[in-house]
Amino acid sequence: MGTTPTEVLAFPSIRAIVGVNGTAEVIVAGNSRVVPAGESVQELRRNALALVVVEAQTLKRPVRVRIEDPEGHGELIVHPDHRIESLSYQAHPTRRRADAPETAPETGAPAVIDAVPAAPAAVPEPVAAVAPTAVPAPATPVDRQPGAPTSVASGSRGLPATPGPQPAAVAEETAPTRRSLKETSFLVSAPVLEPATQGWRGTLTRLGLRLGPSAEELSEREDIRMVSQHWPGPRTIAVVNRKGGANKTPTVVMLSAILARYSGAATVAWDNNESQGTLGWRTEKGSHDRSVLDLIDSSTGLLSPATNAAEIAQFVHHQTGDKFDVLRSDENEEGDHEVTAEEVDIAHQVLTRYYRLVIMDSGNTARAANWRRMIEHTNQLVVPVTAIEDRAEAARLTLQTLESRGGHDAELARNAVVIVSESTDSKPHMSGDAVRRAKDEAQRIADGFEPFVRAVVRIPYDPALVNGPIRYEALQPATRRAWLAAAAAVAAGF
Repeated sequence: MGTTPTEVLAFPSIRAIVGVNGTAEVIVAGNSRVVPAGESVQELRRNALALVVVEAQTLKRPVRVRIEDPEGHGELIVHPDHRIESLSYQAHPTRRRADAPETAPETGAPAVIDAVPAAPAAVPEPVAAVAPTAVPAPATPVDRQPGAPTSVASGSRGLPATPGPQPAAVAEETAPTRRSLKETSFLVSAPVLEPATQGWRGTLTRLGLRLGPSAEELSEREDIRMVSQHWPGPRTIAVVNRKGGANKTPTVVMLSAILARYSGAATVAWDNNESQGTLGWRTEKGSHDRSVLDLIDSSTGLLSPATNAAEIAQFVHHQTGDKFDVLRSDENEEGDHEVTAEEVDIAHQVLTRYYRLVIMDSGNTARAANWRRMIEHTNQLVVPVTAIEDRAEAARLTLQTLESRGGHDAELARNAVVIVSESTDSKPHMSGDAVRRAKDEAQRIADGFEPFVRAVVRIPYDPALVNGPIRYEALQPATRRAWLAAAAAVAAGF
């Protein structure tokens, strides 16, 4: 509610384009969204802004949108609660207002306007220019100098205008001009909004009544679109919290599963603990026992141009159901090797040659060399926390440590995604009141982080995440939906 326009991020890039042919589109980060048809420019504009509201609700923050329509163009700020602020709007110079002379827009604080139910207040009704030969003679005499032409303002709707000199474009007929063929295309058409597939709307659709999706289904489709994208170049996600038991490993597994399943991009989960981590215990084991140390030892061959992509399978453990690979930490009980910063560089170089997404689990020591070097390679920071005070405090200290270092580390902290999972302590034996208190505590912790990071997502309790190998399909539907929202928030940072 207290966000100022200068604090609203310009990411992702959003444009709302309303055409003169009765179609419109919303483009989010280069991807076109369907705008339901409308009978007027105003209705199309409302429908387009409704989609932008969904985007703001998905990101849980205001977003900027550039709007272009037949009447003008400008920039708006759209809030998740349906409020819209008009930052600027400029009418096309070829159009003239009927009810007010054209003046330069005033500067000052942006006005808060109604969101979707009404069109932006600064946008006038479209008025077509009227040629002098098309205007009927006035019903009453008009005072004018003998021999002077009768002048009619475009938009006066048949009423005589104030006498005066007229622009050449209105007073004189000009030869018709033809548009360039570059300005049009027969391939451009409005995308088709697929009918509902969920809930009672989906049931009626299957019975032959084609209904549009609900707001919840549209939000889910947007999350799926976000996690299904491919980005130029590899992306690295670091999952960090200085406290053990903060849900780091389940977070790594779930983000890897969702991003791999929906995007189809080669994805690897890397256990970057200093020595022995738990990622290998919570995922499928392949037909070998190799770990990150074996990959580092074979890095020269793996980086050779003569080596094919299938060779990486000798060192990673494929997850048959969830479609991602796991690079385990060293599990040799007799070994005491700790991964160095230089070895992190080597492993990262190898993995980014074979994978588009690298999701890194981490140890509990922010001062460790491998931990700090991991941060240098990170594009998006994820901070998981269970809804317990000491885990939340450890997460806060982790972010504070990164912020104090400045530069890239501080930027990662400011744009972090915090994932708050409900506490699993004695959950099966908790009473109804205890369950409600646990949910309230999760909400309290989520609210506490929200002002300091880019996004906060809550995850409900699910017994499938407590013990044993983690499988996406074993989760309850509500848990899968929450993790999809979490993965979409992470992908939005790419």
